[in-house]
Amino acid sequence: MADNYITCQEEKGSINISEEVIVSLVKSAVGEIEGVSGLSNAAGAELAELIGIKTVSKGVKVAFEDDTIVVDVIINVCYGSSIVSVARAVQEKLLTTVQSVTGFEKAKINVHVAGITFDK
Repeated sequence: MADNYITCQEEKGSINISEEVIVSLVKSAVGEIEGVSGLSNAAGAELAELIGIKTVSKGVKVAFEDDTIVVDVIINVCYGSSIVSVARAVQEKLLTTVQSVTGFEKAKINVHVAGITFDK
């Protein structure tokens, strides 16, 4: 993925942001959200394959379609948390983070809940 860049063409030249940079931002932001136990690992392999994530351990896919950054993230939710509330919190946090850090106004965040984790 290191060779994939999101490019913004301007009069003065282009700005290229590596997809890995956005993946790192997403990982960091997801870790701050209450109710998320983490990004999905092998448990979400089928879902990851379905949305085109090649490295399942990452649980994040970034694409650039029609001037829009599209982020797919696969998460696990802590047992006892509201799945919909946690997914919305992830969506809002990632939208704000991606827009503010990249400067792109158009962003789309797709949250996929692959599982629930239980405290031991």
